Amino acid sequence: MKKILVPTDFSDNAMNALKYACELFKYDLSEFFIMHAYQDEIYSDNSFLARKDLEEATNIISRNSKIHLENILNQIQKAYPNPKHSFNIISSNSMLLDETDKIVDDENIDIIFMGTHGKANDKKITFGSHTLQVLRYVRCPVFAIPENFEYTQPRHILFTTDYLIPYKRRELKLLNEMISSYQAVINILCISRSNTLSLRQEDNQNIIKDELCNNKINFITINAKNISKTTYKYVKENAIDILVMVNTRHSFLENILFQTTIDKMSLQVNIPFLALQNMSRN
Repeated sequence: MKKILVPTDFSDNAMNALKYACELFKYDLSEFFIMHAYQDEIYSDNSFLARKDLEEATNIISRNSKIHLENILNQIQKAYPNPKHSFNIISSNSMLLDETDKIVDDENIDIIFMGTHGKANDKKITFGSHTLQVLRYVRCPVFAIPENFEYTQPRHILFTTDYLIPYKRRELKLLNEMISSYQAVINILCISRSNTLSLRQEDNQNIIKDELCNNKINFITINAKNISKTTYKYVKENAIDILVMVNTRHSFLENILFQTTIDKMSLQVNIPFLALQNMSRN
């Protein structure tokens, strides 16, 4: 059984990520955890707190959170009736990052789905701040779904890597099983300044080949320096449905996502983006 966490702020964007997850895993026995963490909301409106004491404010926000979660649960069960899917709703007086991390550990979550959007609709900014926090700090694969993206059956997957970091077999297995139902083609794109792989790179390439064995795989090498521009160009020219990269400390994905100024990001991802995490869980 797959365990899937979907944090929500009750926006259309978050609902869209939940719908995408239900579609993508429609063939899999799956348990969904729909979570709302509302601690930020308690302290966000000073005028509200001036009228109500903290306890009363917390009770009101908690009650509204549970009502909204129940509404989402009713909507999603009506829109996507699937006997293979079960749902849990979680309302928590905590910070989003803390609650996400806790649920991932407590429930042994396989993957997190989140919506993405730019600040003030700025198309130069790919990810919202909450998604970036989860991508960076939570030790679990994160599937980021662009704002207003309509689900399409995945046929062409791009997995960008340099083969320099080891892969977690559990996460490659997740990708293998997730995509095999659709008979999609996975293009493994190595962006390198050399056309020759080292022994270490060959070993890591073989791990990918073994773990993604249920799918058709194409191994491609492009000699280039700018990883983000090369990836973006390949996505645009090859009708890619899902982009996959591995995040680890000091990886080129981390360099792309977590520059000091997010506005400088050059990788404008407008398709679903799966970030695998090569960081051990506690």
